[in-house]
Amino acid sequence: MNKETPLSSIFPACRRVLGSDFPDNGAVAPVDFPSLLSESSAIMERYPHIKDLAEIEWVRHTMEEAADFRDAVEEACVNPTLQLLEVEWRHLPDFFKQESPSPVAGEDLILVWKEAETGNLHCESASHHDLLALKIVTEKLDPKRAAAAGNVSIGTIDDILYNATHKGLLLSPPSRIRRPDDFHRGDVADNQFFSSPVFTLQWHITQKCDLHCKHCYDRSERRTLGRDRALRILDDLYDFCRLHHVYGQISFTGGNPLLYPHFNEVYREAAERGFLTAILGNPMPRHRIEELLDIQKPEFYQVSLEGLREHTDYIRGRGHFDRVLTFLELLRELKIYSMVMLTLTRANMDQVIELAEFLKERVDLFTFNRLSMVGEGAALASAPVEEFPRFLEKYLQMAEHNPAAALKDNFFNIFHLKNRKPFFGGCAGFGCGAAFNFVSLLPDGRVDACRKFPSPIGNIFEKSLNAIYHGEKAAQYRRGSIGCSDCRIRPVCGGCLAVTHGFGLDELQVRDPYCFIDRLL
Repeated sequence: MNKETPLSSIFPACRRVLGSDFPDNGAVAPVDFPSLLSESSAIMERYPHIKDLAEIEWVRHTMEEAADFRDAVEEACVNPTLQLLEVEWRHLPDFFKQESPSPVAGEDLILVWKEAETGNLHCESASHHDLLALKIVTEKLDPKRAAAAGNVSIGTIDDILYNATHKGLLLSPPSRIRRPDDFHRGDVADNQFFSSPVFTLQWHITQKCDLHCKHCYDRSERRTLGRDRALRILDDLYDFCRLHHVYGQISFTGGNPLLYPHFNEVYREAAERGFLTAILGNPMPRHRIEELLDIQKPEFYQVSLEGLREHTDYIRGRGHFDRVLTFLELLRELKIYSMVMLTLTRANMDQVIELAEFLKERVDLFTFNRLSMVGEGAALASAPVEEFPRFLEKYLQMAEHNPAAALKDNFFNIFHLKNRKPFFGGCAGFGCGAAFNFVSLLPDGRVDACRKFPSPIGNIFEKSLNAIYHGEKAAQYRRGSIGCSDCRIRPVCGGCLAVTHGFGLDELQVRDPYCFIDRLL
């Protein structure tokens, strides 16, 4: 045994238990120490659990020397350091968490592993879910079949696999939703802006709406989506997310998504497949929201205000402002994360900061999108280009003391660059995320890169989501405007393609007309 690693440092828990009975014999190799203890009848009589504890400590010690294994894996696999120990005493992992544990006679399975990312050691009793996750991955079982065999939802199985991966028992391949290696990085070094763990389907499940807003992007007639087709879309999205090693989110919208005749059933099926769910809609009665809570709590519920009371009611209809305020109170009572979105125009630009301050204690998050002059929005005037930088600067100053005021517009990152502050993810977490970490789906199956302007990339009733995502049209929108291709903040910006399109410009060739990076820097 190396003199620099005495038994007491390898087996500290045993040392605490045995006290003066600890046989710190320099002639004993550490690997033989558990056997040495078991051969002492006096020790085993006084401390019957000590051999099992020593075996766990020896495994923990050997794991500290395990080689780095953080290389990317091609498919889900068991953590190569993981060891499963059968012991005859329960609560032994408590010896590494507290001073005076109380072991109880009884068989137990102990998992010991080293976390890939941090190198931290873990030791705990194996749960039934842990063992099921290990079985599924080791035996390469299809999660859908495992769910059917256990009479549970696919989402339940995926949650079990997710939790095992989160704990480090399993290793998962990296997300395949990632920017290509030749994507211009500019001044953005943080890798979080180049790979997304989540893919979002913004599903416009119906055109039916109880409002008629003056800036609506699409009031066209589209056939109502049938229930069976809706369920097939869920399966297609599930397969896409598994193929790309990402978690799926569905942001249901419309129209007003809750007016879709089969909404509760589709929402339930989405939850059972393990998707995160969110609602982008209008205020609804309490019982409709409680129906959703009985199925799955939404990640958030987003409603819209267009400024202060008079202007909001002008854009969205009389009484809308007060209905939203009442609805926000309901969301808070039901503990649903609330979001308010504003569409920025020339007419409401001077109301944004006052509205944000008014909502400070009423909403969890407030933000804005610039008007896309398409559909009925073409009749409204965009915010003045020359005044936009100063507006953003004032908003930033307000947001410093308003926790509800969030940053969404990509051009906030110009100020972050100038002031040497950390970048934020911009509009979609990756600057413009059109056809990258999200797509939009319309009731008739058309898939758009971004819903704010006509950007069709395929039809999900004709091709799979995977085929659409990897098609040339989607790739063009992912690349974004050529005018932004060598920008210093391209990974967290890219402007807004919808705004550029609304100005009558080629969104894949020219920069967003609001861009002021050359003027500010």
